Amino acid sequence: MMTENLSMANNHLNNHGPQKGTYGSEKAGDDLGWKAKLKIPPKDNRIKTSDVTDTRGNEFEEFCLKRELLMGIFEKGWEKPSPIQEAAIPIALGGKDILARAKNGTGKTGAYSIPVLEQVDTTKEYIQALIIVPTRELALQTSQICIELAKHMDIRVMVTTGGTNLKDDIMRIYQKVQVIIATPGRILDLMDKEVANMAHCKMLVLDEADKLLSQDFKGMLDHVIMKLPKERQILLFSATFPVSVMNFMERHLREPYEINLMEELTLKGVTQYYAFVQERQKVHCLNTLFSKLQINQSIIFCNSTQRVELLAKKITELGYCCYYIHAKMAQAHRNRVFHDFRQGLCRNLVCSDLFTRGIDVQAVNVVINFDFPKMAETYLHRIGRSGRFGHL
Repeated sequence: MMTENLSMANNHLNNHGPQKGTYGSEKAGDDLGWKAKLKIPPKDNRIKTSDVTDTRGNEFEEFCLKRELLMGIFEKGWEKPSPIQEAAIPIALGGKDILARAKNGTGKTGAYSIPVLEQVDTTKEYIQALIIVPTRELALQTSQICIELAKHMDIRVMVTTGGTNLKDDIMRIYQKVQVIIATPGRILDLMDKEVANMAHCKMLVLDEADKLLSQDFKGMLDHVIMKLPKERQILLFSATFPVSVMNFMERHLREPYEINLMEELTLKGVTQYYAFVQERQKVHCLNTLFSKLQINQSIIFCNSTQRVELLAKKITELGYCCYYIHAKMAQAHRNRVFHDFRQGLCRNLVCSDLFTRGIDVQAVNVVINFDFPKMAETYLHRIGRSGRFGHL
């Protein structure tokens, strides 16, 4: 698999040749100049595990990306591609469908957003790429990353999710929009109302594909694909791939290039422990953990919205700062909690499985399953909220 990957990557580099705006096109002197002018954030010197360091040693410049995109990548503090980025970016740029499995927190968002942004034609003012994710919080986070990566490019990125004003989204979509990040229900709504015209949308990305293809979103994605042009590229990314994904792949993907970086399921930087306790001992056990563990920020999972609220109340009564979030809350309230927790305004967040997918809060170093999840996949996604990008 690796040899095919390398040869395809080389073909991509050769096909592009030196062109206006690419890294290889300018004089070497100027080359040093543009990089020196970038506002690069301070280097992250924390130890990283082989989940993200075990690469072939490629540089972002080797993918022949537009200079403006490279500027966004470096200003985001991304120094070198992670293994999933190394494997996926050149293949995606070559136009192939991709089925990619990689652990939580190893750079999947970059692996698809970089080729998406690279392939947008900024002179065309219609929708060219659609990224679908299962939750509103993940949609906001993904759109933020795309906006930051594209800040030197003339690309209009729009996020649209349920729980927000549909009229506002209709107004925004009528302006120049080239990349849309959406949750399934809302984008289908906009398509069915013939507001979101997908006639020229050649790229579809499904992030957390297994969730999108689960019973929660019954058949929605088949409906989305019907609205796309016949000639299109589909990129599927997830950490877990149940049968539903394989069925979808057989129906809609054309000779997909498969990437599997999941020799083992959990991140190397995460250590797991369990406490065997009765239900009535759980809060006492949690209190002990709070007093013994070095917690920067923690996410605590419960299996129902009612238990989320009850536990958050209990933790507050124990004297600890605690937020909670679940799907039955008003969207504006959810956004506020998500934003404030990311900003570090509170140390502990109690949540339902709404928060298991893709959510990236750098300071989270402890994940607690207060209720044990019903599915093995859910457990994997929950604990993947910590140890992000190879950190311990």
